[in-house]
Amino acid sequence: MESELLQTESEAVAAEETAVPSAEAQSEKESFGKKFKNSYFARNFKRNWSYLLFLIPAVVVTFVFAYIPMYGLLIAFQDFMPGDSIWGGQWIGFGNFKAFFGDYQFWPLMGNTFLLCILGFIIGFPLPIIVALMLHTTKNKKLAKFLQTVFNGPHFISLVVLVGMLYLFFGRYGLVNNIIEAAGGDRYSFFLEKGAFRPMYILSSNWQDFGWSSIIYLAALSGVEQSQHEAAMIDGASRFQRVLHVDLPAIMPIISVMLIMSIGGLMGVGYEKVLLMQTDGNIGVSEIIATYVYKQGLGVGGRGAGYATAVGLFNSVINLALLIIANTVSKKFSENSLF
Repeated sequence: MESELLQTESEAVAAEETAVPSAEAQSEKESFGKKFKNSYFARNFKRNWSYLLFLIPAVVVTFVFAYIPMYGLLIAFQDFMPGDSIWGGQWIGFGNFKAFFGDYQFWPLMGNTFLLCILGFIIGFPLPIIVALMLHTTKNKKLAKFLQTVFNGPHFISLVVLVGMLYLFFGRYGLVNNIIEAAGGDRYSFFLEKGAFRPMYILSSNWQDFGWSSIIYLAALSGVEQSQHEAAMIDGASRFQRVLHVDLPAIMPIISVMLIMSIGGLMGVGYEKVLLMQTDGNIGVSEIIATYVYKQGLGVGGRGAGYATAVGLFNSVINLALLIIANTVSKKFSENSLF
């Protein structure tokens, strides 16, 4: 009997010991649930779940078409041939990168790309801001709407048509050369001279995009309170002073974000327009990383898809580094940053 009583007491003690942790675990789960319900994420999700629902298609499309294909970057480390399996190719490590860094075209490509991008950035970034401020401060709103339509129109012209227009105006027998010859001068081969390529490319690109890029600044300017302008006018501020001290500070956060994004995509100049404008005469200044990747990956006599992917990946890494640097500097000297 005593042994049975001892066994019963030991079982009861063991049951109590096992019951205590389970109760503690249950209370911890309940406290965690309460903390999660009261967290900023849960409250924000509950308040905006209907808006977040609309983001699902965009997230899915971005994941499928932007993130899943990233596994194809593996061929940058392979001696890849068309038809090979991405996972079963011949791995050569950083061989493609070493071949590119040792190529005699490496520094000319870097110089041409940087010059084309930086010059385009210096001219193209402030231009939409100036246009937006000009349109916003124009008293004649009908004229402002007309000018905005005129400025936005070139954005919808395809690159092929745009380059065709350049040939019609600046070609050997184009309108500009006809005027030059009629004035007694000699015809100038704009598409064969190295010195004419960059001005034509940069100015035509900015002409095509500055109106469209100004829309985001016009949207930001529309949110400026009229009372600020009225207070400035009472203090005797001129229209130009109101632009400097009211409008410009109001859109400065947008300018900072757009500046970071522009610097992050500085090396991302496309190859389509450059290829359309490229000739044997200007190839010394028009051959950039994007056109080099296209020719090496798809052109006759290229080094293959693996080599082209390595060059493109190197270009993307530079863009990423520029983005991080620009964001860090912006965060240090201002309150505006992307992350």
